[in-house]
Amino acid sequence: MIDLENNTQFEIDVSSLEDIAKTLTNKDIELLVVKNDEIQILNKEHRNIDKATDVLSFPMDFDFEHMPLGSIVISTDFVEEKAKEYGHSFNEEFSLLFIHGILHLLGFDHEVDEGEHRTKEEELIKEFKLPDSLIVRNS
Repeated sequence: MIDLENNTQFEIDVSSLEDIAKTLTNKDIELLVVKNDEIQILNKEHRNIDKATDVLSFPMDFDFEHMPLGSIVISTDFVEEKAKEYGHSFNEEFSLLFIHGILHLLGFDHEVDEGEHRTKEEELIKEFKLPDSLIVRNS
């Protein structure tokens, strides 16, 4: 279900991420795990923002039966930093960013919606017993 490309030294617990994904979709997801320099390049190319970010989502433009839902890119530099800052594990912070990213793939957008993204994120955080995410921490 998750096609992992890991360009870092970190072990990524794909099984827990697949559990999360299965509650939301039966489509495959490409997951690219990078450092800040790589995500900064993608952020500049696709959003015209020349700085690193924590997570990017690239939904597929077509919705064919066997097409993947899209791609999620996560920076482990941000994962490490925020996990330390908020006192939880690397895997917990990674899962939070994965949830945030997959919701974007599904069409949620906290920048323009009326709180639906935050509400769904909170629901998943509780279901998977995770600490508060960035979107919840900032609301």
